[in-house]
Amino acid sequence: MPDAAAAAVPALGGRHLAVGSHGVLRVAALEGGELRESTGDGALARLRSLRHPTAPGLWIDYTGPSPEQVAQLGEVLDLHPLIVEDIVEGNQRSKIEATDGLVHIVMFALEYRDTVVASEIDLVLGRDFLLTVHDEDWNPRQTSHLRAETPAILAHGPDHVLWALSDSIVDNYFPFADRLGDAIDALQDDVIGGAHPAALQRLFQLKRELIEVRRAVAPVREIFNQLANRELGLVDADETIYFRDIYDHLIRLTDELDTYRELVSGTLEVYLSQVNNSLSLIMKRLTGVTVIVAGIGAVAGIFGMSEAGAALSGREADGFWTVVAITVLASAVIALILRRIDWI
Repeated sequence: MPDAAAAAVPALGGRHLAVGSHGVLRVAALEGGELRESTGDGALARLRSLRHPTAPGLWIDYTGPSPEQVAQLGEVLDLHPLIVEDIVEGNQRSKIEATDGLVHIVMFALEYRDTVVASEIDLVLGRDFLLTVHDEDWNPRQTSHLRAETPAILAHGPDHVLWALSDSIVDNYFPFADRLGDAIDALQDDVIGGAHPAALQRLFQLKRELIEVRRAVAPVREIFNQLANRELGLVDADETIYFRDIYDHLIRLTDELDTYRELVSGTLEVYLSQVNNSLSLIMKRLTGVTVIVAGIGAVAGIFGMSEAGAALSGREADGFWTVVAITVLASAVIALILRRIDWI
């Protein structure tokens, strides 16, 4: 029975393996102290000969494989059918599962390009190998540790390769979080400048993305909690300090994401306050206009509109024009007073 050790939370997005697609298989192994890499069909053919207990490091990397290719690789590596099924289906949450002496880990590489882009990464750790399956969006050979130190990392075993890849993924969360924070700052400035529908739409988009990112990142803490405590038995004692360092980084990251979520919630409150203030200002000015118009209407109602016709034909006394002048002057004074107190 698999031991699922991550909260059941949906991740941002997943990998979709297309039937009939042709992925790129790369196998890296140390032979005689030298790094030897194979690619394509030749790599799969020599996998069996590379798997032996004394091998210091074996890393199998598959980019965009088809379901058939994953199943074929699963037979070579003796992967549990549930692991093969999870890799093929994708759309997993961040999790860690121990099955038949293997550890299956799912993580997400995150990138911010005006919106959150997530790339699912499957890592399977065995006694003598590490398997990584991912899309073209993520290149493990360009990560910080493996860019120039692949032989040295492989020499320490597959669990050290797992640390190198995981550490690079988590380290990239921080510049991602910084760009997300910059987007929140820009949105706050926009909202303070004036409440408009585009800002509200962007506000709710960021709020949704933060919730999704939090759900994708939060379970990763449990992954490295188990790896750091050697609950799974496939991590060397000397490696636990490295995984504990990643765990500490994730605690800081989740705290930062919680802060961003509070900032977005506060920005929404500012937006709603601005809308209410704008409505109050409109009502205040309409009230000022009503005061002026109501005064003129009251005077006109007392004298009646028939007096206006008589006055325009020259049959009315000068009193009418006096009342009109007083009414206009009073209205102008009232308008000036309302203007000074910013009611109109």
